[in-house]
Amino acid sequence: MLRALAVDDERPSLEELLYLLQADPRIGSAEGAGDATEALRRINRALESGPHGPEAIDVVFLDINMPGLDGLDLARLLTGFARPPLVVFVTAHEDFAVQAFDLKAVDYVLKPVRKERLAEAIRRAVELRGSTAPAIPVHEPDPDHIPVELGGVTRFVAVDDITHVEAQGDYARLHTDKGSHLVRIPLSTLEDRWRSRGFVRIHRRHLVALRHIGELRLDAGTVSVLVGEEELQVSRRHARELRDLLMRRTTG
Repeated sequence: MLRALAVDDERPSLEELLYLLQADPRIGSAEGAGDATEALRRINRALESGPHGPEAIDVVFLDINMPGLDGLDLARLLTGFARPPLVVFVTAHEDFAVQAFDLKAVDYVLKPVRKERLAEAIRRAVELRGSTAPAIPVHEPDPDHIPVELGGVTRFVAVDDITHVEAQGDYARLHTDKGSHLVRIPLSTLEDRWRSRGFVRIHRRHLVALRHIGELRLDAGTVSVLVGEEELQVSRRHARELRDLLMRRTTG
């Protein structure tokens, strides 16, 4: 069973989270901390105790918006430990999901916390804690998937399923054959991260996966590409690079 630490500066939220954790049969023990500094002291004792010691902590259920050291700060600090506890973020804010999963969080649960949603986060933590696979450094994001929030549930979209990405202010909309998902991350960041995976900028608003381009169209000096059933304009500054990339891809 898991040994849990819940961290929240709002006492009612902390007590409710502890109540839900203690009611789950997979949680062997659950204690609380009122801020990240207190939590860090408690985690240090756990690490000194060792993974099987009496002070050990398996998973931290962590609020993000706290005074002083916030939840993301604490999670970053934990990446410096050799065997840190797992982290599940529990927050009222949707905007930090990408940063949380870049820190290799187990899950991202939105408040108000539903029993069923928390149970899913606990299931994931149990599976990871019981895994015999080598530990993955918590600061390395999963290169094959990107987390998205949908109705309070975090889903992981495979990068290979993304046909193109559309800039929408500070957000980016990920398009797949099955629908689209909005994430709070700049298009330029995704361009840098996915360049080696065959994504190319074709316009200030669009990033496209080369493997999903069905047609390159030239019409009266304008260039466009067909991605699925959607036609996307290619800006002049990106047209030559795109043609060269497609030709190299075709000729091997």
